[in-house]
Amino acid sequence: MNPDDIALNFTPGTLIILNVVLGLIMFGIALDTTVDDFKAVLRKPKPFVIAILAQLLVLPAVTFGLTLILPVTPSMALGMILVACCPPGNISQVLTHRSGGNVALSVSMTAVSNVIYIFALPLSVAFWGSLHPTARTLLEAVELNAWAMLLDIFLIIGLPFAAGLLLRNRFPGFAIKVQPFVKWFSLLALVGFIVAALAGNWAYFVAFLGIIVLVVTVHDAVALAIGYSTAVVGGLGTRERKALTFEVGIRNAGLGLGLVFAFFGGLGGMAIVAGWWGIWDIIAGLVVAALWARHTKRRTGSAKGDATRHAVPGSGPADAATAGPAEDPAR
Repeated sequence: MNPDDIALNFTPGTLIILNVVLGLIMFGIALDTTVDDFKAVLRKPKPFVIAILAQLLVLPAVTFGLTLILPVTPSMALGMILVACCPPGNISQVLTHRSGGNVALSVSMTAVSNVIYIFALPLSVAFWGSLHPTARTLLEAVELNAWAMLLDIFLIIGLPFAAGLLLRNRFPGFAIKVQPFVKWFSLLALVGFIVAALAGNWAYFVAFLGIIVLVVTVHDAVALAIGYSTAVVGGLGTRERKALTFEVGIRNAGLGLGLVFAFFGGLGGMAIVAGWWGIWDIIAGLVVAALWARHTKRRTGSAKGDATRHAVPGSGPADAATAGPAEDPAR
């Protein structure tokens, strides 16, 4: 059985449900976003510039290299490229908080980068996919229309995000109250949807379980490492490193899964990679966040580490200079 020759079972109605869930996720992110978040990026653009370069250039390029090294089929390779080109997932903010990172910076980066990804995602997939020696034949077979994908992404990301921003601006009190419910409901709905999709195609998933687990585990670990290493190279503080680690390492694989069914006919290798990514990066992210918070607390007395620099002797000015925007206690 070759994953390049199979298509997972997915009805048009199910795809609509997935798009609604994805739109709800973006709506929830926007409810937790203010104009100040965008201003914060303008005031201190360095962390965001590092993050966007890591996401748009480094991660896809390294992923491209992984597809040439790992024992993957063309459809799996294209699935890895698609996931790497997706925007960050909203759980990155939860993981940043649990690890003691700069949550306000994470929110700001997610808000701005999701707007950029409306245009960048289809172009990135088309570019990196067309360069791949084997996966490019799949792109040619489906005749990927970047403009059609852009429109689809705009409807899933752009409109719900704009609606959430408008609601937050007009009715901030109401938005703050409903945001946690929308955020967690949409996240649980997405996880449930991915689990149901894998269960509905269990025979295919089991058939490629070994290679899929290996590929996704390696890919996800590399993505997290890219986020951390680029923050270190950029000279950012501990809390900002945590934010960038999850901002780069956590991808919106659910969106990738939706695009697989919308534009690639549910191609087996792509769908299984995106589906398992959507589950594994949450598990891996929670483990990394917990271990990181424990390690930082043991070393500094606080899970936030350099957040206590004003009270801990020996804290250097470098961290203060590279710190992101101050966190909103309400978050």
